[in-house]
Amino acid sequence: MFHPHALKQPLHKGLPRLEARYYIPLYQEEPSHDKVLLALAKLDFNLLQEQHQKELGKITRWWKDIDVTRKFPFARDRIVELFFWTLGVYFEPEFAVARDILIKVAALLSILDDIYDVYGKLEELVIFTEAIEKWDVDAMDGLPEYMQAWYKVLLDVFDAIENEMAKKERSYRLVYTKEAMKKQVRVYFLEAKWFYTNYTPTLGEYMPLALLTSGYELSAITSLVGMGDVVTKHAFEWLLGDCKILKASQIINRLMNDVASHQFEQKREHVASAVELFMKEHGVSKQETKKELWKRVADAWKDINEAFLHPTAVQVPILMRVLNLSRVIHVLYSDGDNYTHSRTVLRDHLTSLFVSPLPVSHPLRGTQEGTQQDYK
Repeated sequence: MFHPHALKQPLHKGLPRLEARYYIPLYQEEPSHDKVLLALAKLDFNLLQEQHQKELGKITRWWKDIDVTRKFPFARDRIVELFFWTLGVYFEPEFAVARDILIKVAALLSILDDIYDVYGKLEELVIFTEAIEKWDVDAMDGLPEYMQAWYKVLLDVFDAIENEMAKKERSYRLVYTKEAMKKQVRVYFLEAKWFYTNYTPTLGEYMPLALLTSGYELSAITSLVGMGDVVTKHAFEWLLGDCKILKASQIINRLMNDVASHQFEQKREHVASAVELFMKEHGVSKQETKKELWKRVADAWKDINEAFLHPTAVQVPILMRVLNLSRVIHVLYSDGDNYTHSRTVLRDHLTSLFVSPLPVSHPLRGTQEGTQQDYK
């Protein structure tokens, strides 16, 4: 049965959990639906929702333990939204450890972004960047208190990840994530330097840096750390090489983010975005600029699709992480910046995935409501 939702949200660009939540009730309305299949689909959704709720509770306690609201009052308090983001990368039950690793690094990155983008003074950012490059507890000396607090959490998180990986002889994976974090800090610092020196880059200068400041190289690398044996050193080296699908995902992230959030960013004195730079260089209107940038996003999706036609460089589970990172961006930024301004459509997504279970009827009892316990 055709439904208008498919026009707004293509299945290929949607998050599987959200689409399942949307289409299961539609399937129920089909007169010919299979009652047993429907009950099993709802049960599967609800049982996995329970696991995700437990994981969310655990990460929320960690967020409160590091005292974000007091130590980093300037930062966006978005831990639930970040869990949604992480769940978009992998929702399957076997990836619980991978999710725990990815969300903690993503949470640190979100605070770090606000340090470089909103709060930190240039002279503070100089010594902060140098300290992270050293990656040593002694490097905290001389940092402002809020930077010391962030740095300590960084070291603690990575020590915990290293202990977890050592159990399975996968400690080598931390080398890639640490280097990606250092690289992230370097590009954040360069962007901050542009801002503080009132330097306006050309679009050609901006895009290579902006693809890195999007954080998707770090996110893609970190997403592999907690996965199983399908991930090898080759997978990390492939990502760090001339990786067409990763670059496509970065383009989708950066351009959709810039188009959705450029007005808000300019209000709070932010370095110029792709929208402003394209308008200035080509002398075209905002509407024409957005049309061109959306075209580039569409071309990037073609590159992602191409990678799945002949998946020979790495196995499909690794490609899926990059695809899913792109899907999260599509869902969050198609109609505005729903991450920064999360009291929008994102609130409905969070409710449907983390709060409200699907009502389950026993397939052999007509309309009588059953519980998940009936099927355990």
